[in-house]
Amino acid sequence: MNAITFTNVSKQFPKTNYKAVKSVSFEIEEGELVTILGSSGCGKTTLLKMVNRLYDPDEGDIVLFGENIRDVDPVVVRRRIGYVIQQSGLFPHMTIEDNISTVPKLLKWDRKKQQERCRNLMELVGLDYEKFHKRYPHELSGGQQQRVGLARALAVNPKIMLMDEPFGAIDAINRLNLQDELKKIHRETNQTILFVTHDINEAFKLGNRVMIMNEGKICRFDTPQNVIRQPGDAFTQSLVQSAMDQEKFWREYRD
Repeated sequence: MNAITFTNVSKQFPKTNYKAVKSVSFEIEEGELVTILGSSGCGKTTLLKMVNRLYDPDEGDIVLFGENIRDVDPVVVRRRIGYVIQQSGLFPHMTIEDNISTVPKLLKWDRKKQQERCRNLMELVGLDYEKFHKRYPHELSGGQQQRVGLARALAVNPKIMLMDEPFGAIDAINRLNLQDELKKIHRETNQTILFVTHDINEAFKLGNRVMIMNEGKICRFDTPQNVIRQPGDAFTQSLVQSAMDQEKFWREYRD
């Protein structure tokens, strides 16, 4: 079953003379981890935010699991979807446990169920519950905060997860660890994940399929292997070539 379907979707912001997203159509199957790759201003974040109705399209239709989201209250749509951003977005005055339990509280889960879910999620993202659940965000490292942000997004077991450059501000070693953690979580939960990044290595490492965007349009949408073998347009070719040149640079110094 298709988890997400875009049909001729466009978005233009006020006081601009161009469309941020231009007549985009695609389908994503349930359980896929799709990475969205492109340079700044290409439309990838705009596309992501239309999935949970932070932005509404000017044209076209967005369907989640057979339901057109135009017909659903935006708040209801957002509570069904996990959302992780680069800055983690944690509430500084709340403990880690309370941060993770934000949506379960809104849905009026009982205290015991909230606590059990928090404990399980902290274990899933690699944080010791007894050590961290009473701490506040400022007492955690950037990488640990991102793990909490991920746990919070998973709290009500959403069918769809949206991730907007969640590891972009993390140092290289922790970024690699978080990528591995996300792949493990995806294997265990089989959730549909859309992951925005401007890092080609991250996109190709994580994605079952990679969506490459430029100037509001999709240039290529295929498996990493197929994109590498057949880049297609000039923009995608330049991305693939840049990654190959970077690898060549490291090999020269290593050898």
